[in-house]
Amino acid sequence: MASVLLTGGSGFLGGHLLRELRAAGCEVRALSRRAESDATLSAAGAVPVRADLADAASLERALAGCEAVFHAAADTSVWKPQAMAQTATNVGGTITLLRAAESARVRAFVHTSSVSAFSHLVHDSLNESVPQRGAQSWINYERTKHLGEQAVRGSALPWIVFNPAHILGPGDRHNWSRLIAMVDREKLPGIPPGSGAFADVREVAAAQVRAWQQQRFGQAYLLGGEHASLVDFVHRVGAMLGRRTPARATPAWALMAYARVLDGWSRLSGREPAVTPEGATLTCHRLQVDSSRARRELGYRETPLEALLADTLAWMAGEGMLVSRPA
Repeated sequence: MASVLLTGGSGFLGGHLLRELRAAGCEVRALSRRAESDATLSAAGAVPVRADLADAASLERALAGCEAVFHAAADTSVWKPQAMAQTATNVGGTITLLRAAESARVRAFVHTSSVSAFSHLVHDSLNESVPQRGAQSWINYERTKHLGEQAVRGSALPWIVFNPAHILGPGDRHNWSRLIAMVDREKLPGIPPGSGAFADVREVAAAQVRAWQQQRFGQAYLLGGEHASLVDFVHRVGAMLGRRTPARATPAWALMAYARVLDGWSRLSGREPAVTPEGATLTCHRLQVDSSRARRELGYRETPLEALLADTLAWMAGEGMLVSRPA
């Protein structure tokens, strides 16, 4: 039985990775810093281990005897006051984990990056040959995901990198589920004018484990899904929940102006605003992702958005996260 260290195991994608790894017969050691996470991870079949991405010695202890690392932990904040902590996690933490894995003679490093490593500055359809521009971005999340990925690519370890698009599915408590909850409560003030590629979290996790099993080392894979405008996305959610939604997108200039006002107030209150200039910029971007390489080499599947939303809403309803019942 292969032993694997998983970071981010109590998170959205990490929870699905944990299930896929256990189904593949792996012993999973999951990074944990709190007792609450211990209980969640243990219930899912993992062995919680006390370690921190900022503490090389703790990581080396956790990695002893492990065959592979699945690195899914990340700071996804798009609020400028969190930039220093985010850089420490996404860049510094990745580098520390890489060095610890090298010392422990781990034989594989499977890294969850993001389409954000390419940056909103790229307007073409993304494929693996498109140059990343994250290093040039003013958005710290994009920059740190790019730099973390580059550290992995420059490592002496056998690595595989994944760049998922907008991840959606059961288990989402903090990402697209926040927008869905606003639609459910008819509290959504407007719809951004951008578009996305919606990836099924279950397929993202399965593709990562499959790539490791096939030893696709030195390869990177974009993982997208059905493309839809955010107007279309919101209207579909509204129809499924029987809720009213804005008829059309808010102009980008108006959304940015609103975000700047909220950002100004947040500096006085110290509380993260509902919309930041960074978040507004990202949701105004029209993202296009080509997943053909992952489909061809890993059997990756793009779940139709209607079915993916139905599964997500059903899970949210079961968790008491929705006021209404999805149709």
